[in-house]
Amino acid sequence: MVKVITFLLMSICSFGTMAASVDCDKAFNTLEINYCAKVELDKAEAEMQRYLSKSIAQYTADTNVVESINIAQSAWQSYSKSQCDSVFTMFRDGSLRVVMTLSCRTKLTQQRTHELWSQYLTYMDSSAPVLPEPTVSDLS
Repeated sequence: MVKVITFLLMSICSFGTMAASVDCDKAFNTLEINYCAKVELDKAEAEMQRYLSKSIAQYTADTNVVESINIAQSAWQSYSKSQCDSVFTMFRDGSLRVVMTLSCRTKLTQQRTHELWSQYLTYMDSSAPVLPEPTVSDLS
């Protein structure tokens, strides 16, 4: 798995110089497609962090709930890493390995964001949720 992390980091580091020149609606080559997949992951992770922070803030007076949220988040991070590492392994010999791994991470991150919203940021009555319902893209 160290190879997976090293490869992903090397691939992602090469994206830094691409930002100004890539139109993700017209991504053509593997580097551009990988770059755009990383942009989507970054957006999903930022949104998840916002929903996680708000979830914790909702229960700041109840340290047991906050601790439980943090434990669940840590467990989710381990699961997400293991699941997407297995996707990388499945595609290890192909040029799709990075985009498939990034897509896996994006999809799981979006699902986790939705779970945070539905469990901690909505109410059982008709009250408006604390944050709007996050979207989960179809990244099949």
